[in-house]
Amino acid sequence: MPRRLATLAAPLLALAAASAEPALAQAPPRARIVPKVDTLHGDIRTDDYFWLRDRTNPETIAYLEAENAYTERQTARTAGLRDRLYEEIRGRIRETDLSVPEFDHGYWYAVRTEAGKSYGIIVRRKGTMTAPEEVVLDQNARAEGKKYYGLGAWEVSPSGRLLAFAEDTTALRWYTVRVKDLVTGELLPDVIDSVTGNITWARDERTLFYTLADSARRDNRIVRHVLGTPPAQDVTVFRDDDVLFNVGVSRTRSDRWITIQSASFSSNETHLIPADRPATAPRVVAPRRPDVEYEVEHWGDRWVIVTNDGAPNFRVMQAPEARPERAAWTPLLPYTDSVYTEGVRAFRDFLVLSERYNGLRKLRILDRRLKGRFLEFPEAAYAVFPESNPDWATRRFRYSYSSPVTPRSVFQYDIAAGTSTLLKKYDVLGGYDPSRYTVERFEVRARDGTMVPVSMVYRAPLVKDGRRPLLLYAYGSYGSTTEPGFNSPVVSLLDRGVIYAIAHVRGGQEKGRRWYDDGKMLRKMNTFTDFVDVAQALVDARYTAPERLVANGGSAGGLLMGVIANMRPDLFRAIVADVPFVDVINTMRDASIPLTAQEWIQWGNPAKEDEYRYMLQYSPYDNVAAKAYPWLLVTTSLNDSQVAYWEPAKWTARLRALKTDTNPLLLKTNMAGGHGGASGRYDRFREIAFRFAFMLDALGLAGEATP
Repeated sequence: MPRRLATLAAPLLALAAASAEPALAQAPPRARIVPKVDTLHGDIRTDDYFWLRDRTNPETIAYLEAENAYTERQTARTAGLRDRLYEEIRGRIRETDLSVPEFDHGYWYAVRTEAGKSYGIIVRRKGTMTAPEEVVLDQNARAEGKKYYGLGAWEVSPSGRLLAFAEDTTALRWYTVRVKDLVTGELLPDVIDSVTGNITWARDERTLFYTLADSARRDNRIVRHVLGTPPAQDVTVFRDDDVLFNVGVSRTRSDRWITIQSASFSSNETHLIPADRPATAPRVVAPRRPDVEYEVEHWGDRWVIVTNDGAPNFRVMQAPEARPERAAWTPLLPYTDSVYTEGVRAFRDFLVLSERYNGLRKLRILDRRLKGRFLEFPEAAYAVFPESNPDWATRRFRYSYSSPVTPRSVFQYDIAAGTSTLLKKYDVLGGYDPSRYTVERFEVRARDGTMVPVSMVYRAPLVKDGRRPLLLYAYGSYGSTTEPGFNSPVVSLLDRGVIYAIAHVRGGQEKGRRWYDDGKMLRKMNTFTDFVDVAQALVDARYTAPERLVANGGSAGGLLMGVIANMRPDLFRAIVADVPFVDVINTMRDASIPLTAQEWIQWGNPAKEDEYRYMLQYSPYDNVAAKAYPWLLVTTSLNDSQVAYWEPAKWTARLRALKTDTNPLLLKTNMAGGHGGASGRYDRFREIAFRFAFMLDALGLAGEATP
């Protein structure tokens, strides 16, 4: 799960807490400087704020709380705006709603939401939608009295009688698995603690597979549990001690096989267990090889394999069900390097290929004769995703579609008829009218000649005179593609005149696997320069101006924000860095930190001098300098297990000590949340409203009402 570090119990320098003197009440907190000197590859590096890693030190918590108090004081003038934004965001959703039901093993499953309740309620009906509703799991009841509640994996057994579910009440992504009898409503005595990832039923209704992690929170074991037996007796069926690899487990859509995946960022292997014989030892499909990736889908009498073996943009192969090994693979479809094959989903009578053309996803439906067609999508920029489609025998395929102006819409494609039917368009309340907005998709030439896609939406009409404010977002890491789908909260910005744009920078996979490869390791700088070049191009084209330009990104996208703050602070009015991965060298040196070792092939390993020196060029924490910075809002969560709170905290402390401007620098820490912040939907709406209020304040629009 990508994130994107001798502990000192040092006291703080005097923190600026609220006092009787108003002047002192406005002074920002200052973290105590306690130099920790280190030498690496002949470089002497000093970390003045290493001590903030110790969350057991009361003064660490005091510092975070002082920053929160300072942030609240500094933003008090926008309290009314935050409230208005919150009401707008909340007012666009239908609070009492029902997802599109999906058929699985004889039941129609859906998630119901109710006004005033923060979490979804999983429900089902047997056989038909006219049958009585059964509550599978009410997350609101499970979350009652807890500061944080996160439902992880959940799966109903093939017969429909038993529910296995994993829940986290710490935000640290340590889950406890419980089993519920859906007939009696009772919880079984089986309780499995510290589970980290998947849970999967075998077909015997008695056996569960789940994942456990090592001390660095790397999923490294697949464990088998038999209902009614103590978890201490559970059997490890697969273990991977290679620190670059994570393991996972699932059951094929056909219900015939349990698949165990062990994957790094550049290679993987899959093992198989018959789902009706869960005690069978796993059988490897193809042993791992450097820089070779593959995924397998069971398709009745054969396996369908998507692999980059001899095909940089991945190709589709097949093998007999009884002989899945590499020697039996033969091409299923012709390979073309101009199309990036993202993946395949197999059903009894057809396949669905997810492919990417010119940066946009297309879905291709193929029958057993490999005849088929593409699903067509009308807009210049859009996002399309397969729904979960759990029914193996279905003749209808569901997918969701949206665009920057089109709300999420669930369609059903009929294989026999070759037509799509709209099942549900999720309502956007509050008078939303898509005709008021315009979508653009174009490309910007980066400094090395590469053409970088940009997706944009704004309220029409637009006069390119440089006077419109603009929010530019990007992620650009791990091969994660940023899809230009509908973002309901952003409407509050659009209606105040803000242009919203996504820079599809290198590091994602918008333009195929090479787009990813050109934005990682010793080519990571492309991610950052792409973003700067897009921002400069938007200014040059007079969509906006530097004093009206805001940048935003989170996690690894927060790293991007940290880099551009150092690289081109003059180009942005404000930067919002959410849970930012900014202490790159220190984090990547410490293999005890979750995610570090496995990401040595994503960012680099500082133990290798060439990789260290490359990372040192951009590491935000190491490159803070005595110069002027834009308005900065930095967010984090105390229980974030993917980017530790101390990274943004240390970065903020160093910025406070060195920056030469008087622009606001705010650190906001969710003291109960995780990597995604708050868990309940209403709390998340308030967090979004806070960020938007900061942006609008920076742009001089804090007093603007929506048109």
